[in-house]
Amino acid sequence: MADHHVIVVGGGIGGLASALELSAAGLRVTLLERGPTIGGKLHQRDIRGFGIDSGPTVFTMRWVFDGLMACAGTRLEDELKIRPLNILARHAWGPSERLDLYADLHQSALAVSRFAGSAEASRFINFCEQARAAYQALEAAAIRAERPTFLSMHQDLGVHGLKTLWRLGLFKTLWQSLDKHFKDPRLHQLFSRYATYCGSSPLQAPATLMLIADVEMQGVWTIEGGMTALAQSIGRLMNRHGATIRTQTDVRSISMRDGRICGVVLADGEALSADAVIFNGDVAALRQGDVTLSEPGAARRAFGKAKDDLTKRSLSALTLSIHAPTTGFPLTYHNLFFPRHYAAEFDAIFNRQCLPIPPTVYVCAQDRHDDDPFAGEAERLLLLINAPAIGDRRDFKPPEIQACTDAAYALMQDCGLTIRNDPRSTIVTTPATFHQRFPCTGGALYGHATHGWMSVFSRLGASSPIPGLYLAGGSVHPGPGVPMAALSGRLAAATLMGHLGLTRRSGRVVISGGTSTRSATTAHSA
Repeated sequence: MADHHVIVVGGGIGGLASALELSAAGLRVTLLERGPTIGGKLHQRDIRGFGIDSGPTVFTMRWVFDGLMACAGTRLEDELKIRPLNILARHAWGPSERLDLYADLHQSALAVSRFAGSAEASRFINFCEQARAAYQALEAAAIRAERPTFLSMHQDLGVHGLKTLWRLGLFKTLWQSLDKHFKDPRLHQLFSRYATYCGSSPLQAPATLMLIADVEMQGVWTIEGGMTALAQSIGRLMNRHGATIRTQTDVRSISMRDGRICGVVLADGEALSADAVIFNGDVAALRQGDVTLSEPGAARRAFGKAKDDLTKRSLSALTLSIHAPTTGFPLTYHNLFFPRHYAAEFDAIFNRQCLPIPPTVYVCAQDRHDDDPFAGEAERLLLLINAPAIGDRRDFKPPEIQACTDAAYALMQDCGLTIRNDPRSTIVTTPATFHQRFPCTGGALYGHATHGWMSVFSRLGASSPIPGLYLAGGSVHPGPGVPMAALSGRLAAATLMGHLGLTRRSGRVVISGGTSTRSATTAHSA
């Protein structure tokens, strides 16, 4: 298999996953990353020697990484120190309105009962049952499998699965669906936040995104050293299996010969040949020509005309990476502070393309775990505020950012949290900064927004229309988020090996394996 050379463009989690699977299978793999380190959105900001995770902060769907590590001949717990969270998140609406959700369903139900009454706790349990049904229906049909179609979804779901989705409200938005589940507007607000995990508005996202509640109940894990340790671990395993990693290496174009991919050309003019290329970047970079295809018109024929439609972009973010003391509020690892009028936030972002005031504020307290005592003075914090992806149009002016952050601090203070930070202990990242790191996105962090029930069919799959070119990352199926992007990389690797005749294919590629002791990747009929 070493006769086959595969180039992976982009060192995000999707590219890393595909590169590890291919190198572990014996292929010669070269990964090219334009930045100084691998990891993509898994990155840290340094404040006075303290590394603060400033992208994804946890991982879910552990089976994805168990399977990936098994493919490389190891186990997740042998490569990383991981720890499950018991408290999934602490939510606050004011000084006396707090609700914790737990990995244990019954513990969460008791908390909901104390917070909003026994009737609402019963509705919560019913919601979780429907979320579990949604996940079970869609796991094989959409999440584990290559890009679904109407026909494949119908076949994979069967009559029972179709009935399950129909009962969920297949054509309803998440916001509409939650109307029937909860009477308390705070719970409606809390569970509608799952749409933002995909960079979407709950007023437009499909009701099936309630399955994220079940994903969290299956487990949420932190990693000692932060999420960048996951990227570094995969990089070490790639090296162990003979792969080459080149950072600070910018790809100018992807080469074609006779309609097929044959390598890449770097920004400095160096040409590298390959049997196939996996592109682990936003598909918009191919559509808009940030990375060109050497045959004129090939990108437009394959991916369509480049469109500049702000309404289709997913969320960006305004983030503050902070190292500072806190007082008042009992922080846990994940904390959310909600304003009263949630719908107004998404009107500001998606319709008016401005920063929301007041915003919902997510705070990741990275030195906390559940309710363990914190003995330190200053602590590492990531504050995240949803923002419109207009970083290619303009950067927000200092008064706009100040107004938004002032409102965020006022909201947190009303809930009891005071952060005693100063500019020297804070790094602010805007959509324009994210756009610079991820060109052609405007700062969108999740590809296209997941809006409407048809959105599951709108993303490209691992196999592009161009022979020899494969796609991975959050902008392609199965979508954004650390486990989903990793799955996209695994799907790209499995599809590529099938096309090269290195694995048996009798139908759609499906990623299998729920534990590290089971086979990681199979290609079979769905």
